[in-house]
Order: sequence, then structure tokens, then C-alpha cells
Amino acid sequence: MVAFVNSYRCRSSVLLSLQLLESRKQSSEMALVRPDEILTYPSSRIVFNAPFDVRHTYHIKIVNVGDRRIGWRYKNARRCGVDPPCGVLDPNESALMAVWYESSDFEWEQTHNDPQRDNRITIWWVNAPEGATKQFRSEWFWGDIRRKNLAIEYNP
Repeated sequence: MVAFVNSYRCRSSVLLSLQLLESRKQSSEMALVRPDEILTYPSSRIVFNAPFDVRHTYHIKIVNVGDRRIGWRYKNARRCGVDPPCGVLDPNESALMAVWYESSDFEWEQTHNDPQRDNRITIWWVNAPEGATKQFRSEWFWGDIRRKNLAIEYNP
């Protein structure tokens, strides 16, 4: 029984290693072709208006204007929530991303439009591997990543 368990573990680790090598190979192939641009609406900033103790939700439209399928994800500023957090877009396809301000502990002095603070949402995107299903995979982000920053402003 012990030999069977050890043999099973060995085969499992070999399979996992082979899957990891295959996904890295796909990532290196994806890195050969730089991802095309995306469009976002709004294009450069989001403005949260007072009162800040009420949840305000804004929508960002992400459009894949390239000729390849892409995977996208976000990195958000503190105090902001986003839904959905990631996705896959075919050429000329778009997605809506909801962004809201977590209003529980707002302090104007801490969130003022200060250039020293990280008041932005960053959208990352990469080319999906050829033949990949339309299901987001975090391994795709091991290759060449494009980024777009959207500033967040707070209007008292």
C-alpha cells in the first residue's frame, strides 16, 4: 500500500511538472506577440463624488480592439471593489466592470487627491494562448503584460 501511495504521488508530481512546463511554453510563445491596445470608457479617470458614506458604483467598459483573444485582470486601489475581477475578451468584444468605493472608513485627509498615494486602478491584459478556451487562467500573466492606469479622484 505504501509503495502504491508513493508511486501515485510521484506520478502526480510528474504530471504537475509537465503541466507547468506546458503552460510556461505557452506563456513564452504568447510573449513573442505583444498584446494589442485596449480601450476603456472612461479613458483616464474615475471620479467619486461626495457623500462618501454612500456606496457609489461606476462602470468601466473594456474593449479589445486587437485581433487576438486576451485575458484581463485588475489591480485596484485600496478602498475600491471591482466586479468581475478578471475575464477573457475575443477581438472586438467588450466587458463592463463595476467599480465602487468601500465607504466604511472614509477619511478625507487620507484619501485626498494626493499624488503620493496610489489612487488608481490598473488593468492588466495579455494575449491568450492559441486555441485556449474562453476561461481566464492566471498562468497567462507570466508573459508580456500590458497595463493601463485609470486615476481615481475624490470630489468633496
